[in-house]
Amino acid sequence: MFADILNKLSRPDPQPLDDADARLALTALLVRLARTDGVYTAQEIARIDAIITARYALTSDAAVTLRIEAEEVEANAPDTVRFTRAIKDAVPYEARAAVVESLWQVALADGSRDAGEDSLIRLASKLLGINDRDSALARQRVQKRT
Repeated sequence: MFADILNKLSRPDPQPLDDADARLALTALLVRLARTDGVYTAQEIARIDAIITARYALTSDAAVTLRIEAEEVEANAPDTVRFTRAIKDAVPYEARAAVVESLWQVALADGSRDAGEDSLIRLASKLLGINDRDSALARQRVQKRT
């Protein structure tokens, strides 16, 4: 299963992912962000679980299962540039735009901003085709809610 999605994302011309693979890839990107600063906190894990529970209408058990699978995919995924570009080519714009806000939710889950996380969000946003302004607006929406 994991090899299948990694092969799909690593192709020179990624094809659109089915719903399950898109969920897995986008969740893996959230995990990659949470791991960026070298500390994968309980708050970040809880935030990822909450995001995917709400976004995909999952039970809490299903969300935990998806996150655990995404952790394995993330650990074996290609570099962030190739991984994120593959997601861009394989996932509709609306899902990519929504994931930028989710990235900010995860980055701010532990109550502090980390330069590495900020840098990854800027890179991921650009590679996902989301401009800096829309990313900044997403961050502001998240900050207002927390």
